[in-house]
Amino acid sequence: IRWYDREDHTRFDVCADDHCQRYQGITRASTEIVKQAIAGTYGRILMYDGKICDARFSKCCGGVFEEFRYCWEDAKHPYLAKQRDYSVNSQKPTPPDLTQEAEADRWIRTSPEAFCNTTDKRILSQVLNNYDQETTDFYRWKVAYTQDELSALILKRSGIDYGQIIDLVPVARGTSGRLWKLKIVGTKKTLTIGKELEIRRTLSASHLYSSAFVVDKEELSPEGIPGRFVLTGAGWGHGVGLCQIGAAVMGEQGYTYDAILLHYYIDAQIEKLYDHE
Repeated sequence: IRWYDREDHTRFDVCADDHCQRYQGITRASTEIVKQAIAGTYGRILMYDGKICDARFSKCCGGVFEEFRYCWEDAKHPYLAKQRDYSVNSQKPTPPDLTQEAEADRWIRTSPEAFCNTTDKRILSQVLNNYDQETTDFYRWKVAYTQDELSALILKRSGIDYGQIIDLVPVARGTSGRLWKLKIVGTKKTLTIGKELEIRRTLSASHLYSSAFVVDKEELSPEGIPGRFVLTGAGWGHGVGLCQIGAAVMGEQGYTYDAILLHYYIDAQIEKLYDHE
């Protein structure tokens, strides 16, 4: 079971991967609207219990926020907790218990209402880079592998020879339905891996959209070995903290920046700590 965090690189501050959110270049921060946003929020800091928030974010939570401890170390950050990405009124819908397999299976196979459940290209263009805009099935998605494809992929990505893959068994899920423990059952070896990023790296040539998925096995041989695996999944990224696509939809619907932040960072406060010189 592994997780990845800032301590993974000690000689520099940022890396060019999703770990740090790759830097896009200063030209992206030079438009008039960005300048207005910077000026309008100058000196305002997102705080919880007197400390600056660890403001994690991902592209699409899939409808429910993930809790910090299921992606990284087992630490409690009350503002990075379970909540539906829907309705910021006092009548917030109660999220289902997606740590339970039956609830997670039902949730992932449906498409519940959420701020981030959108296909509006104009809104998505505000959040996604040109190459990411080719992705339209991020709220709910499917990936299929043949037996040969999956066994070769897992061997290449993990360096472990499981033989033929017999099953991918969910062991433990977080609050958004994301797997943080997955058992890989092979003809040569069986291991449980995690946390979410390790699972996503093992089951994709780059990164699986998220670890919130269910598995259907098809074309079983007489020996019980599947010929095909279909992964049906929810969301894009780890799902902790701010959901970028959900936040963009909220902005389009007229929510102010502070309402958006306090929807995603539960019970946090925005405090003015300094002014322009």
